[in-house]
Amino acid sequence: MFWKFDLHTSSHLEALLDKEDVTLIELMDEEDVLQECKAQNRRLLLFLCQDQCMQDLVRMITTEPPAGVEETKRFKYPNIACELLTCDVGVINDKLGNEEPLLETLYAFLEQPSPLNPLLASFFSKTIGNLITRKTEQVISFLRRKEGFLSLVLKHIDTSAMMDVLLRLISCVEPPPLRLETLTWLNDQKLAQRLIELIHPERDEEQSNASQTLCDIIRLSRDQANQLQEMSQPDPLLTVLESQECVEQLLQNMFSGERTESCIVNGIQVLLTLLEIRRPVFLLCFLYVLNVLDVYTVNSSILLAIQPHLIHFHQLLLEPPKRDPMLTTLGVLEEPLGNTRLHVARLVASLLYTSSASHAVVAQELCRLNTMDLLLDLFFKYTWNNFLHLQVELCVAAILRPSTSENSAHNLMVTHLFQHCHLVQRILEAWEENDKMQSEGGMRRGYMGHLTRIANTVVHNLEKGPVHTQISSLITELPEDYRGRWETFVDQTLSETNRKNTIDLVGTGNPRPSSEDDMESPFPKELTIQQAFSDYQIQQMTANFVDQFGFNDEEFTDHDDSIGAAGTTFKLPTCFLQANTAVFEACSKERIQPFDDDEEDIWEEKEINYATQTKSRNR
Repeated sequence: MFWKFDLHTSSHLEALLDKEDVTLIELMDEEDVLQECKAQNRRLLLFLCQDQCMQDLVRMITTEPPAGVEETKRFKYPNIACELLTCDVGVINDKLGNEEPLLETLYAFLEQPSPLNPLLASFFSKTIGNLITRKTEQVISFLRRKEGFLSLVLKHIDTSAMMDVLLRLISCVEPPPLRLETLTWLNDQKLAQRLIELIHPERDEEQSNASQTLCDIIRLSRDQANQLQEMSQPDPLLTVLESQECVEQLLQNMFSGERTESCIVNGIQVLLTLLEIRRPVFLLCFLYVLNVLDVYTVNSSILLAIQPHLIHFHQLLLEPPKRDPMLTTLGVLEEPLGNTRLHVARLVASLLYTSSASHAVVAQELCRLNTMDLLLDLFFKYTWNNFLHLQVELCVAAILRPSTSENSAHNLMVTHLFQHCHLVQRILEAWEENDKMQSEGGMRRGYMGHLTRIANTVVHNLEKGPVHTQISSLITELPEDYRGRWETFVDQTLSETNRKNTIDLVGTGNPRPSSEDDMESPFPKELTIQQAFSDYQIQQMTANFVDQFGFNDEEFTDHDDSIGAAGTTFKLPTCFLQANTAVFEACSKERIQPFDDDEEDIWEEKEINYATQTKSRNR
């Protein structure tokens, strides 16, 4: 009966290995060659680890295949060769990592002229990356003897695979002393400075990958610095990247010569990464605590380097690089906002969220330039650009929700926002204009959702928070007309809008808040429809996570320890878990009916009727 499934008791590959003149190509044509290699087939590994076979495999992944072959088949053998070399078999790793002639053949790929074949570059990157992980000391020693190694990698940085090679050297070298030694070597080779040199208006092709590499280096270095507390010395690459001199060099490159969008955007990406203070943690994501941990403190040298160039960023908001008119679903946009101005808005929002000794000089300069007023102008001008609306909303939230009321820089920004940017007046006038337009049959303006959240942020921080007294005083100082309109707006218009935007989750088991403080819980009784659905999804993922790692419900619901940041504590309510569990169980009861399985049991012994089988074949 087994022949019905074409099950073979012996492998074609074994038969080939019995041949005296079997070739590497013949073996690579076998479908199960990779599987047998991973299964540590002794005869196959002995064949593959011959000097000539290993040389042939390395040449396949580093040499351009012959032209004229069908494109789908040109890279068949290089792909298989790469898989064989990186299948993490000890004898192959030992052979490739310990034999210098093989490493020389592999290294020769970098000495080819640009541009590299991106597919071959990915094969090279995967192979050298595997060796860095598995044969670390041998490969690092080999690369350090090559004086031009880093120059060659940076020469080909426009090929994304070269980024991976650098990142492997930074993140995959163990143990920690060897990692520090490798980082010191890369720093002595001026890796950070040479990458920054590539972010220049005259270096179009390399800019994007150089910027991404710098961002990845910063994040990896910070993460590993947190994990490897036993390191006696700070990460030399991160120290250089966070230095005032290095940031100033980046900014000088961005604003030298003709200001191109690609150079400015790529440079801002690096600055945004340097200013990152919050990173999500995997476990906390499942507990509704995304981005609430202040993991890093921004180095003051970064802010000191940026402050003199804020005037250049402000000028970019006024006069960005020229863009052609853009056809949109609402007509032709003669002057698109552009990626440059959007990234400047992101940078301002990030600067406002930083808390550092040097934050005051940044806040003072932003107030002097009146940058927030300009961003609010753009907010209302570009009615349908929600990417911009979000960044301006974040700016307002950062100003109105400082971590402490003693921060004079924040106090200055709060006053500036109400007195010079006329935030309350802008909210009222924009809302009234939108209501008038809608009453005349027009469309609701695209920024109204974000404007609602900005208004709610003002109201919330007017009632409580570190600067609520200051905000209250500033609103009291408004002209009488605006003050009266604001009170009516808050009590009636905004309240009604919030009511329409929320639903009462009947039967969820969520208790009503017993006090005003309970409203600060991340699980209020009234939730938006989107939030309700999102909460249910995350709760289910939490349950799966708990099941997978063997935790029990008490560890998440009844434990006394709370999770929070900046003075905020919260705990996942038992009632919320129970309510969503009930919903999930109710949905689970609607089971899919099984298919009617009338197929014959192929294992059941039956009388064979050849006449019937013949008729069946002839149909």
